[in-house]
Amino acid sequence: MREIADILGEHPFVQGLGPDAVRFIAGCARNVRFDPGQYIYREGEEADYFYLIRHGTAALELFDPARGPVTFLTVKTGEILGVSWLVPPYRRRYDARCVELTRAIAFDCRCLRDKCEADHDLGYELMKRFLPPLLERLEAARLQSADVYGKSDR
Repeated sequence: MREIADILGEHPFVQGLGPDAVRFIAGCARNVRFDPGQYIYREGEEADYFYLIRHGTAALELFDPARGPVTFLTVKTGEILGVSWLVPPYRRRYDARCVELTRAIAFDCRCLRDKCEADHDLGYELMKRFLPPLLERLEAARLQSADVYGKSDR
């Protein structure tokens, strides 16, 4: 059976992070599996875990009373799921539901925050890995809200 550090070392999130650092954060990680349609988390819950998607797809959803759940983004193989653990009060701001069988590495957020507090260099390295996907998602949301690809009235 493979060690979690070895599995973690294959994910794009940790590429370029030294093997000692990977082993260090692997102490906060475990393998998880979700079935199609299963919710990984729900809006309002505590953000106890974040996930590195190894295989599969999860839909990020907001609930619209008129339409029901509305997908605003999908997270796929190689991506990060769940960033609410970074900012107090550490609560989920939307639902995450699996579209297909999804395998991921789940990180205990309290454990990882404690390790980042103990090793600020590691914390800085991890934050540099969270920021690019967050900026990409913000840009995608901006483009969607501006409907830059829609028809123009001009």
